[in-house]
Amino acid sequence: MVVPAVALRRQLALVNMRRLRKLATSKNHPSNATRLIGFSSSAEASSAAVSNPAEATLNIYPSDATRRTGFSSSSAETPSAPIFNSAEFSQISHLIAQLRWSKVKPLVNDGTGETILEQLFAHRVRPEVILWYYNWSEREFRVFHSLDYSCRLVISLAGANMYSLVRSFWDRFVRNARTGVTVSLIFHTLVNLSSRKSVNSKVVDMLVMAYARNCKVDLAFEAFERARGYGFRLSLLSCNPMLRGLGDEGSFEKLEYVYKEMIRRRMVLDVVSYNTVMSGLCKGGKLQRARDVMDDMRVANISPDSGTYNILFDGYVKRGGPGRMYKADALLREMVTRDVAPNEATYNILIDGFCKDENMVGAVRVFEEMKTRGLKPNVISYNSLINGFCRMGNVEEAVKKRGDMIDAGVQPTIITFNTLINGFCKQQKLREAMELFDEIYENGLFPNSLTFNALIHAHCKASEMDRAVDLRELMIKKGVCPDVSTYNCLIGGFYGVGNKAAAEKLFAEMKDNGLKPNLVAYHVLIGELCKAGEVRKAVRRLDEMVGLGLKPTHVVYNALIDGHCREGNIKAALSVRDQMVKEGKRPNVTTYNVLIRGYCKKGKLEEANRLLNEMLEHGLTPNRATYEIVQDEMIEKGFVPDIEGHISAASN
Repeated sequence: MVVPAVALRRQLALVNMRRLRKLATSKNHPSNATRLIGFSSSAEASSAAVSNPAEATLNIYPSDATRRTGFSSSSAETPSAPIFNSAEFSQISHLIAQLRWSKVKPLVNDGTGETILEQLFAHRVRPEVILWYYNWSEREFRVFHSLDYSCRLVISLAGANMYSLVRSFWDRFVRNARTGVTVSLIFHTLVNLSSRKSVNSKVVDMLVMAYARNCKVDLAFEAFERARGYGFRLSLLSCNPMLRGLGDEGSFEKLEYVYKEMIRRRMVLDVVSYNTVMSGLCKGGKLQRARDVMDDMRVANISPDSGTYNILFDGYVKRGGPGRMYKADALLREMVTRDVAPNEATYNILIDGFCKDENMVGAVRVFEEMKTRGLKPNVISYNSLINGFCRMGNVEEAVKKRGDMIDAGVQPTIITFNTLINGFCKQQKLREAMELFDEIYENGLFPNSLTFNALIHAHCKASEMDRAVDLRELMIKKGVCPDVSTYNCLIGGFYGVGNKAAAEKLFAEMKDNGLKPNLVAYHVLIGELCKAGEVRKAVRRLDEMVGLGLKPTHVVYNALIDGHCREGNIKAALSVRDQMVKEGKRPNVTTYNVLIRGYCKKGKLEEANRLLNEMLEHGLTPNRATYEIVQDEMIEKGFVPDIEGHISAASN
């Protein structure tokens, strides 16, 4: 018999009233509170299942399901009467199984939501059906079900080998962080609900993976630590993502600990495990330790592949220090000797490393070796070489490499054009830079902010402000939004030609357009204000900068000190220096040079000489600028400082 929805709602209301009345007269006794949320004993569940033949269509678990999933009764009291009779529950459960939520919603309210969930468990309905209702009821009533229900659900899903559903459940659970739900509480709840360690281990394994994948690496690490005490065995499914997360977050000590602990727990690591550990160690600059891990791989009869070597190559190039490319070159020879074939990524890392080391001979040698091994250089290979030649100021050779690139059938990208344009701009070859700019469209590409900023900066340096402004207008017309760097170039350019009003207007416009001035913007502004003799305005900008949470650098402090010295206000300059020290920034050679010059301009040569000695006492070596100040401002005025030996050393 199917009970009409109206009749069901009336019955639910009566049931709720009776339950509330019982609760009120029981003085909140725990056992009655337990009945209120619908817990029932396994005996009651079995009775309900037998008395409801229609339930067979829901693929009810066999009678030993309670033992198989490890469910325990939530209450030891005498079983209470079922909340819904067989017909009522049959109708609700059928609607849930068919995902007919519009029909389920009128039969459920926030007072009976967990009651139905409990009865779904009690009747041993298929776990995925319970999951559907669990998710729907949380969304519908905007609540979180208790940790007890959550753990019962994942245990039942894991017991039925529905691991993909367990993974998606934990992902959602972890993303929606619940107050007070700790790792230890989850573990304790799992152990109380199930004595099957194999099932619990799989559940915990996927929980650790969910923590790692959702960037909650500290919780993943805590779960990894606690798992052994509970007898849970983890797998590479969870440990590999956790290792990657620890490396990405810079937790290198924890990374090494987990790696060693995995070996102690007799886990069989794979290539991904070793490569992940090596990658993390290389990021932390622990290159020798990374090499030790490669040796561990061989001991474990796992052969390092090209990816393993590439991790080490990348580590040497980025953090190898002096002689890094010599070590990387030696590693390449070792790689070949061990019959591990270098790939395109291998050679691209090495080419880029030699270019950054300004060793173009080495870069070209590796580039040619790449071709002799039958590997075709790609756009990354050519772009690295082009960038290397431009960095060395050899733009003509960079242009030739672009020609070779096209001849080889490799199409230039916007990165190629930006590199060449920037190279020409640094040499103030604006005509050649603009010709390349026009070629961008001919090649079916579109300029970006880096393209325009390089050209605007070059025209600003050449004091061609009208052309710089035209480029910004073209930038906007082409749909490229000016960024902070665009404004920085223009502000500096206008200050350079003495148009302070235009510079200040652009600074205000930048903020009006929702762009937050960065350190460079304030460096430019404060520096130019100080050069223009408007130190008070520069100090106000410093206060504004600090108010935005930006920390002044040596450049800003030195500019202010120089500004005060130009005004002859040595006292104010020293005050800025004291503020600089208070902020934890030790005065550098430039700081002392500015102050020494300031004292010399005031005719206080003895004080200037004292600063020279103070600079030496702090372990700072005078540079050529120091020598020029002493020569021009002291010696030529007849004052000979007592640090001749240091001046000679600086001039060599």
